[in-house]
Amino acid sequence: MKKTYTSIVLALTLLIVSCGGNDKKSDTDNSPAISVQVNQVEADVSNPFLSVSGKIQATNSADLSTRIMGYVNKVHVNIGDKVHKGQLLVSINNVDLQAKKAQVNAGITEATAAFNNAQKDYNRFKNLFADNSASQKEMDDMTANFEMAKARLESTNQMKNEINAQLAYSNITAPFNGTVTSKNVDAGNMANPGTPLISIEAPGSFDVVAMVPETEISGIKKGTTVNVLVKSINKALKGKVSEVSTSAKHTGGQYLVKIDLDKTDANILSGMFTTVQFPVKRKAISIMVLIPTNAIVTNGQLSGVYTVSQSNTAMLRWLRLGRTFGDKVEVLSGLNADESYIVSADGKLYNGIKITIQ
Repeated sequence: MKKTYTSIVLALTLLIVSCGGNDKKSDTDNSPAISVQVNQVEADVSNPFLSVSGKIQATNSADLSTRIMGYVNKVHVNIGDKVHKGQLLVSINNVDLQAKKAQVNAGITEATAAFNNAQKDYNRFKNLFADNSASQKEMDDMTANFEMAKARLESTNQMKNEINAQLAYSNITAPFNGTVTSKNVDAGNMANPGTPLISIEAPGSFDVVAMVPETEISGIKKGTTVNVLVKSINKALKGKVSEVSTSAKHTGGQYLVKIDLDKTDANILSGMFTTVQFPVKRKAISIMVLIPTNAIVTNGQLSGVYTVSQSNTAMLRWLRLGRTFGDKVEVLSGLNADESYIVSADGKLYNGIKITIQ
């Protein structure tokens, strides 16, 4: 009986091994190879100009706030609206200021009456004193009363100027013609002194702010013409250095450089990132790896390229990309200068598919 049981177990084991071998064999990829074209990596071994990252901003921009605290009655504009100089943008409740203004106006009326009366008395006693009909003491008293009345009237007028200045901050107006770029408050919100409520920018004039490392800042001069590459729209613009900071105390060791952009028809907007190329040759010679942008494969935020493996299959290689130069892009890592990559295929590429090189 024991011998029979052993025979059955052995037979089942052989059957399982046989089935496993058949499954493995059936998983073998028998799909035909697709034809592809490959290119060798293009490497630029020249001594490149200094390139740093920058950001576009409007030359004329303003973050508008108030000097008083109060509830917002109404916001008269929305983001993207065109506004003109002096246009009302935000109204802040000013009932308390209006009450103070009424009190000040009443005080001005009272002070004016007192001043007029004191002035009449002063002029009368001045004539009497000239005729020796009034004593020096009486003349001094009238002069003092007149000067005090004059001072009170001046004080109330200055209080009126202060109230009017505060009232001006309850109505936020546009300081120049421009476009509303942000709105940080709505009707019913509390407006606090110094907190930006509305931001506007004047269209058509832009500059670029770039940060230059301390090892390179000595070669940057005011008035130098530079190239500005706008990555998002794939445009190369011209600009001129207008400001060069001489301190990195508040910028983490990087020196701020501002570039005024030349007038252009390109659709550039504030906040776009750029690469600024300064005509300052770097001491170390570096190798720049360039590949065509149409060879790039994207998946979400990832960018890669198909390469050829040693077994003649397609292999997707993820890359870290840098600057764009026309129809080519710089590869910072993931592909070396002595490698090749697939530029086109007669079928759909995926990892592990067999390929034949044309």
